[in-house]
Amino acid sequence: MPNTIHIDVVSAEASIYSGEAEFVVLPGEAGELGIYPRHTPLITRIKPGSVRIKPAGGGEEELVFVAGGILEVQPGVITVLADTAIRGRDLDEAKALEALKAAEEARSRAKDKQEVATVEAELATLAAQIAAIRKLRQRR
Repeated sequence: MPNTIHIDVVSAEASIYSGEAEFVVLPGEAGELGIYPRHTPLITRIKPGSVRIKPAGGGEEELVFVAGGILEVQPGVITVLADTAIRGRDLDEAKALEALKAAEEARSRAKDKQEVATVEAELATLAAQIAAIRKLRQRR
């Protein structure tokens, strides 16, 4: 299929998604990136957020939450090497909200700059995860 691009989303634990897509949208370091077949080669870091995949041949858009990582784009292949990746259908809002509350409490107890920075990064990741969950819920 000439108007598709292969995408692999992998984490350290597992291959999360592999297949042909019409386009992919994800949170790049400098902003949201839209990638279509025959895209210019690119390597960049990605921020926590949603990878949205429009499968080839139609069908419902796939959503994968990533907690950051690296994106490599070649004209026929997209590779997302995620720190953590969770399929949209596997996201749990209650757990994410509980973790957010715990991280906010940890931020209030943080004593030095490094500890604060670590907790702030965790809070940003959790906020992105909750936003992804809510976006997925709106589509249903």
